[in-house]
Amino acid sequence: MIDLKSFENLADQPLGGFAPKPTSLTPGQQEASALLWTSADERTKVGVWECTPGHFTADRTAAGEYCHIISGRASVTNADGLGTREIGPGDLLILPQGWTGEWVIHEHMRKLYIISASPDA
Repeated sequence: MIDLKSFENLADQPLGGFAPKPTSLTPGQQEASALLWTSADERTKVGVWECTPGHFTADRTAAGEYCHIISGRASVTNADGLGTREIGPGDLLILPQGWTGEWVIHEHMRKLYIISASPDA
């Protein structure tokens, strides 16, 4: 039997404690998250993430990420400096597997994330 999962009110989903953002370029930037679901093969993960304002690098070479922004605002830029996107509440951001770049969080952000790695990753 397949277990059907449902999560309500992601804006109020409890998270773990805030901790320093490892790839931050801004001293004191912090993040917190809650993993909601993992596929049986562990290649797909769904969770909620929050981050305080600041600037950090991101690397999606091992898996792509789909981000539905719940609250906050950010700018996301490709590693080559081109293709900046401004994102905010209600937006969907797709970071394909292989993408690298930088985020600038302008307002404390909360997002739903889905991380999905291809079988050959």
